[in-house]
Amino acid sequence: MELVFATNNKNKIKEIQSLLNGKFRILSLEEIGFSGEIPEDHDTLEENAFQKAEFIQSRFAVNCFADDTGLEIDALNGRPGVYSARYAGLKASAEDNIDKVLTELGEETNRRAQFRTVISLLLNNQRYSFEGMVEGEILMHKSGSDGFGYDPIFRPMGYEQSFAEMSLNDKNEISHRGRAVQQLISFLEQVKF
Repeated sequence: MELVFATNNKNKIKEIQSLLNGKFRILSLEEIGFSGEIPEDHDTLEENAFQKAEFIQSRFAVNCFADDTGLEIDALNGRPGVYSARYAGLKASAEDNIDKVLTELGEETNRRAQFRTVISLLLNNQRYSFEGMVEGEILMHKSGSDGFGYDPIFRPMGYEQSFAEMSLNDKNEISHRGRAVQQLISFLEQVKF
C-alpha cells in the first residue's frame, strides 16, 4: 500500500515513517517528481491540510495525505495557531519563531499551550480527516536539541522533558502528530485499496 505524504518537511516524513513501522509505504514529494511549494493559505488547520492534499492529488492522481499543525498558546489567544510555521515571517526559521513566542510571552506565568495536528487523507476520491492533540506548557527557555519546530520550548503535560529532549519513539507515543497518525493507521488497516 502506497501513499504520498504531501509535505516538503523531511522531519515530518521521518516521524511518520517511524510510526508506520513498515505497514505502508510513504512516498515523498521528491519521489513523485514534485519539488515546488504547496499552497496553504487558509485560516484553519483543517482547510490547509485538505488544500495541500488536494493540490497534490489533483496533479498526480495519487492517494495522498497532508497535515497541518499549530501550536496554540492560551496567553497569546491561541497564537501562533495556523500560522505556526511562519509566525515570525514567511522566510523565518524555527529559531526565529521560537524567539518570537518567547519574547511575546515574556514573564507571563500562564504558559499553557497545546499542539494540534489535522491530517487530511484523499483515498479513492474520498476525503477523511484525523486529529491529534497534546496539552502542555511553554518553557521559559529552550531545552534539548532533537525534534524540530517548537519542540525545544514545549513540554507535554505530565512530563519533565521538552519534546526536543525526548527520543523520537517517546515523542511519537504522545505527540499530536503521533496521535493523528495512529488514527490514520487504524483507518488504513481496515480499508481495501
